[in-house]
Amino acid sequence: MKNIAAIFAGGSGVRMNTKSRPKQFLELNGKPIIIYTLELFDNHPEVDAIVVACIESWIPFLKKMLRKFEINKVVDIVAGGQTGQDSIYNALCAAERYAGDDDATVMIHDGVRPLITEQTITSNLRTVEAHGNCITCVPATETFIVTQPDGSLNIPSRANSLIARAPQSFKLKDIIAAHRQAIADNRHDFIDSCTMMSHYNHHLATVMGPMENIKITTPTDYFLFRAMVKVHEDQQIFGI
Repeated sequence: MKNIAAIFAGGSGVRMNTKSRPKQFLELNGKPIIIYTLELFDNHPEVDAIVVACIESWIPFLKKMLRKFEINKVVDIVAGGQTGQDSIYNALCAAERYAGDDDATVMIHDGVRPLITEQTITSNLRTVEAHGNCITCVPATETFIVTQPDGSLNIPSRANSLIARAPQSFKLKDIIAAHRQAIADNRHDFIDSCTMMSHYNHHLATVMGPMENIKITTPTDYFLFRAMVKVHEDQQIFGI
């Protein structure tokens, strides 16, 4: 059974306010953010292959970076779509071509979430084996307020609330079937894969991931990422 990482990096990064390049190609210490992300999956011993959905005009640059930083498990790079959902679907189709008839597991991950851990990936794989899917979460640290159609407010218990992050992992056949149903239903607005799978009545399992597993979408996120990389470097050097 193959384990495939599907990385989507099709966004232009409007909230980052960058002029020269999309957020996933911003550099820290001379290395693009997406390479930090890809390294995590490339170095994991149980990941067999990586597929990437990328802004089409940036595919040549990404290929150059893969060679420079010796990322060896990328088997296909495809163009992103009009929405995040469409980009994920394009990556899933590439994963399907690679997997063939294999009952593959796919881990869907943002190209701009470079702060997961090897253990997070392993936990996703074990949970998919046991339950058929896995959503990486962190505890809710603030109160959610949900506006109802009638204007009233619903405030869920924080103790029972989680924040969905990534990877979001599934049997490839299940998640690609859900995408094709969404296309048939003319739905292209699902915010993420767990929302789609919940909409189509799949029971979802969870694992807890690291709190620093942020998505880098604003300048503040980038500065947090830079600080966390510095912390990890200090831990390696000083053993703290």
